[in-house]
Amino acid sequence: MIRLVLADDHAIVREGLKRIVGDVSDFEVAGEAADGGEVLQRVRELEFDVLVLDLSMPGRSGMELIKQVKAERPKLRILVLSMHQETQYAVRAIKAGASGYLTKESAPAQLELAIRKIAGGGAYISAEVAEQLALGAMPGASDAAPHEALSDREFQVFRLLVAGVSVTDIASQLHVSVKTVSTHKSNLMQKIGVGNQADLVRYAIKHDLADPGS
Repeated sequence: MIRLVLADDHAIVREGLKRIVGDVSDFEVAGEAADGGEVLQRVRELEFDVLVLDLSMPGRSGMELIKQVKAERPKLRILVLSMHQETQYAVRAIKAGASGYLTKESAPAQLELAIRKIAGGGAYISAEVAEQLALGAMPGASDAAPHEALSDREFQVFRLLVAGVSVTDIASQLHVSVKTVSTHKSNLMQKIGVGNQADLVRYAIKHDLADPGS
């Protein structure tokens, strides 16, 4: 039996996931979580094999949450189920400690396959992500794009800024102060080498980091 914890802040998404995994005879949902705090609570209280984790939840989320979960339960397997299709997100998630990355648009059969592979000790990533990880590990891999030098939080703020979210709203979403977001904004713009929001958006489009329609 493969025991799962499903973590997503949208109840309707968790219900959908439960229906999918409920059709698999050897899958069992051991628990659910709606935010980062609940994820850590389930990790500390329950025995299970795979954490199916959304990257964007209230409280501590994303790469920070993956790192903390792995610090507390190093052997726990994590499958990231995200709305972001970009390779950059997947690479960061794997480097943080996830064993797989799947988009929410993926077919139910892919979810079952990913869970089985990860629970068995394997990894579930696309060929593009595998290539990026391999290139990053090669000697002399110093020709990385500027955005790859961003911290996980800076990259998160970068993506929200490019999507047109205000500094105030970003602070609210991430549960940090406006001053903290402003500092992240200043630092990431300096690292990328742009002087204003328009240049930041152009950079994102050039490197395929902008969501369609943003």
